[in-house]
Amino acid sequence: MVSYKRLSPEEVHFSGCSSLDEAPGEPLAVGGAAQARRGDVEEEDEEKADGEVEAEQERPLLLRVVSCSITGALLTLGGLVLAVCAIWLLGTIVWLRSPAGPQGPHRPPPPGAAQDLCSSTPPEWRFDCYPERDVVVTQAMCESRNCCFISVATASGNPGDGVPWCFYPPDYPSYSLVALNDTETGQQGTLVRTHSSYYGNDVQTLRIEVLHETSHRLRVRLVDPVEKRYEVPIEVPVVKEKAPNPSYKVELRKDPFALLVTRADTGVILLNTSVSPLFYAEQFLQFSTALASRYVYGLGEHRSNFLHSVQWNTLTMWARDVPPTEYTNLYGVHPFYLCLESDGSAHGFFLLNSNAMDVVLQPAPAVTWRTIGGILDFYVFTGPDPSAVIGQYLEVIGKPAMPVYWALGNHLCRWGYKSSNATWDVVKTMRNYGIPQDVQWNDIDYMDGTRDFTFDPVAFATLPDLVKDLHRHDQKYVMILDPGISSTQASGSYWPFDEGIKRGVFINDSDGHTLIGKVWPGLTAFPDFSDPVTQEWWFENLQKFHAQVPFDGLWIDMNEPSNFVDGSLNGCPETQFDAPPYTPGVLGGFLRSKTICVSARQKLSSHYNLHSLYGLMEAKASSSALERIVGKRPLVISRSTFPSQGLYSGHWLGDNRSQWKDLYTSIAGMLTFNLLGIPLVGADICGFSGQTNEELCVRWTQLGAFYPFTRNHNDMDAQAQDPTVFSPAARTAMKEVLLLRYSLFPFLYTLFHHAHASGHTVATPLLFEFPTDQNTYEIDKQFLWGKSLLVTPVLEPGVDYVAGYFPKGLWYDYYTGDSLVSAGEEIKLQAPLDKINLHLREGSIIPTQRPNTTLWVSSGQPMHLIGALSEGGVAEGDLFWDDGETMATYETNQYAYIRFRVEKGTMTSEVLQDNVEASYITVETVSFYGVKAKPERVTVNLQDAEFSYRTNQVLTVTELGLNLGKNFTISWM
Repeated sequence: MVSYKRLSPEEVHFSGCSSLDEAPGEPLAVGGAAQARRGDVEEEDEEKADGEVEAEQERPLLLRVVSCSITGALLTLGGLVLAVCAIWLLGTIVWLRSPAGPQGPHRPPPPGAAQDLCSSTPPEWRFDCYPERDVVVTQAMCESRNCCFISVATASGNPGDGVPWCFYPPDYPSYSLVALNDTETGQQGTLVRTHSSYYGNDVQTLRIEVLHETSHRLRVRLVDPVEKRYEVPIEVPVVKEKAPNPSYKVELRKDPFALLVTRADTGVILLNTSVSPLFYAEQFLQFSTALASRYVYGLGEHRSNFLHSVQWNTLTMWARDVPPTEYTNLYGVHPFYLCLESDGSAHGFFLLNSNAMDVVLQPAPAVTWRTIGGILDFYVFTGPDPSAVIGQYLEVIGKPAMPVYWALGNHLCRWGYKSSNATWDVVKTMRNYGIPQDVQWNDIDYMDGTRDFTFDPVAFATLPDLVKDLHRHDQKYVMILDPGISSTQASGSYWPFDEGIKRGVFINDSDGHTLIGKVWPGLTAFPDFSDPVTQEWWFENLQKFHAQVPFDGLWIDMNEPSNFVDGSLNGCPETQFDAPPYTPGVLGGFLRSKTICVSARQKLSSHYNLHSLYGLMEAKASSSALERIVGKRPLVISRSTFPSQGLYSGHWLGDNRSQWKDLYTSIAGMLTFNLLGIPLVGADICGFSGQTNEELCVRWTQLGAFYPFTRNHNDMDAQAQDPTVFSPAARTAMKEVLLLRYSLFPFLYTLFHHAHASGHTVATPLLFEFPTDQNTYEIDKQFLWGKSLLVTPVLEPGVDYVAGYFPKGLWYDYYTGDSLVSAGEEIKLQAPLDKINLHLREGSIIPTQRPNTTLWVSSGQPMHLIGALSEGGVAEGDLFWDDGETMATYETNQYAYIRFRVEKGTMTSEVLQDNVEASYITVETVSFYGVKAKPERVTVNLQDAEFSYRTNQVLTVTELGLNLGKNFTISWM
């Protein structure tokens, strides 16, 4: 903002002169002595805008007077200078020390100055001053907010769709930093606002806390120092001392306040909030920052490409029950992004806020965060590589739980089996065809009247027997639960509702009565999972039902929470929550759309604050209950998610469609959730709604075999789509790719260990491993498992080939070991209907296993190791192994960890952590891809061994019978 103004003649009076007769002539140049800081004359300044300086440049300041002597004039002028300086000093001190109060709205500059300020702002740097949806903004509406108005039709350069017509001028009032002190953890300061914003109820004074938490993590909190505001109730690290050598530098600008964060080594700007004013009102909080590049990822949950567009792209966050749709807020809320920089470095940003919000990306590039509650509490993670950024983010929200082994098997479900016997018949048919299946699921049709904790006594009378049969065949059972509890039964006939009312576990409306909505069973009440009493009630219900049907895992659906009426049966009151001053761009236009009233009361806070946490809180209660009931690692799959959810559940990508586009977009969804700390993720294979076809289902099963979470599921109105219903050729293709997944279980299980222990991804974007190769930045048709297995699926109909990008280096065909040297190029690959292309990256070793139809059987089979040698003959890999189901094996050292390495013609297997589970497994064969010459001799633990060598440079040593729990070496010469 402009800090100085010129004084008009009326504001200056000389003593000792009898008159100030106006006479034409040259103006008397007073210079700096007649300039005063804005705060010196606060009362007058409130009626003027900063831009008046430009408008008054040509106006005479003081006209020459003739009735005073030169000496008198100089003495008078000198006295005036001293007086003005004294007033300026005193006024500044008072202004800085006094609390800011409402001083009236900021008035616009004169038209000429306004036009200069506004037209000088490039279109891509215009930050929206009138973000309300479905409003045609007029010039008068815009100027009522004291903002610039330039319609797209008259904007220079024809910027196109999305450019705001109404935007902030460069000098729009914001906060000022008036005090700053060092603390044990960083810095703490005071911000004040002297002009009210257009939404009202501004928090005039803020406390800023800058916390240098670790060398790669900065936290900044902006809070009301007087009144406690809602904060997100998830656990995050608390530090007690400042990081000694941070990789970032922090600059706090005073007036207007701005925060700049840069890399300490390169000076690259990671955060710069000076680009737009800061707002902090009761129900409107907003700030913007420039971005280091246009390469932005994360910001779930939305259906989009993996790389977000920055072309005026508004991503609204508010948990919502809606099939995956572009430009719509979906089931989960994850206000985190990862941004790549020009040199391949990466950083991350996380806003810890659960209120409804818009996140606006624009082509400057820049991002605006606009939320309607809570506080501004955010983190910057400096990486410097993409994988490090994700690890640092998960150190804050929590690393994902280690899944139970069978969670990584093949899951089968549908809505519309219609009976337990029909469900059982599908299981038996899968067994008869030898198709791998670990888990059978049921949707809501198993329930009695779609009521939780019941099963249909007629159609599903044999459900307990089905579950017992699954267990006898080393298989598991998962059933769905919705949070809505039926409320219409006669008193005493439905324990979940009766006991819930007795204990007060349900969410209340704003009047304190149980809020009643409508879901599948009809009229329903909604449990308040923020209340420990509810969590115990939930456990007891699950325990009672488990005694009847001994389920193994839980599928929690409809937990946004979904409601078939908007708000409640009685509507919603017109409170500040239900009708906030600003509503983000939520589907339906109202926060209550297809959910409950946001003025509803929960134990911790209003639903206005807790809405998007509902799925997280239900997942946490469900995971805890399962641990207590089964005494093993729980499996919970949830539709709605929030940061830290990976601690308690996995996620499926919702009610997709049986379309090729949905097949493709599932990869972006899978990769995004791996960034967000929920690696156990997948889409409904073959599509949920609509009719699939054989080719689509085969291709989807091939891709789905490489989802971290693999489940085929479809709608009651569609034909069956499990593998057994298709032609023999299609059925065989699906069976083979599922067996391939099972053979890779040791590798996949180890990847999940690294996710749990270190915050790594399981399904990995190519850019994570090749961050300096810009060709990888937009790839979302391929992905890696971990760092080394490249998956290139077919995503289009009617083709027998696929084009895949191979970063520079040496790659090997997984099936044959044939080598492929890439200069960093796209390569056409043969892809008949029975094949998905897989390639191993040079320098890797992966453990595989002889597959079977369940992971319980497969996980006991001999192992086969595959080493993909680099050009220099080096490779490495590892294996994590435990019993697959005991909780906290890593934390209690109940596991084996083995490292494999090849160098100079010798492979070593070194047991770094021993456990009895490894002693049950043998290593049967080892293959080495890229052995340049046929060896004359191969030894195993110094003993000669039989081997084979193919012309494609693949060396295989068989019939080893080596104990996995013992060190061994294999050498060739």
